[in-house]
Amino acid sequence: MTKTLYVPEHVLDKMKNPSKGIKADRKELEKLPQPVGWRILVLPFKAEKKTKGGVILTDKTIEDSQLTASVALVLAVGPDAYADKEKFPNGPWCKQGDWVVFGRYAGSRIKIEDGEVRLLNDDEILGTVDSPEDILTIM
Repeated sequence: MTKTLYVPEHVLDKMKNPSKGIKADRKELEKLPQPVGWRILVLPFKAEKKTKGGVILTDKTIEDSQLTASVALVLAVGPDAYADKEKFPNGPWCKQGDWVVFGRYAGSRIKIEDGEVRLLNDDEILGTVDSPEDILTIM
């Protein structure tokens, strides 16, 4: 069974055209806050609508799983993120388009139409993963 990642169209466009940055679709992207300072804007991973066993999940369950998710896609990085050479001697821990792991209660939650985004501090990133499906979330 293949797993499907539900990502809003404006996020997909931004991932496909990272050189365009926030100019890709101004109307949709203006709704998202742009990180300032050392903050990072991430979109938490959204669960599938059906489990491996075939159980169809309610919208409430999917929303709850997104709220407790600890894996997210980096949408934007603030201008001062990872700029402190003493704190980050090896350079940035992540960049736009990376999947990152962070603490469950980290960052500020901001509700959007199909879920939420979070603003994290640059030092709240715990690691990166190739695929969000590699990390299990509690439902």
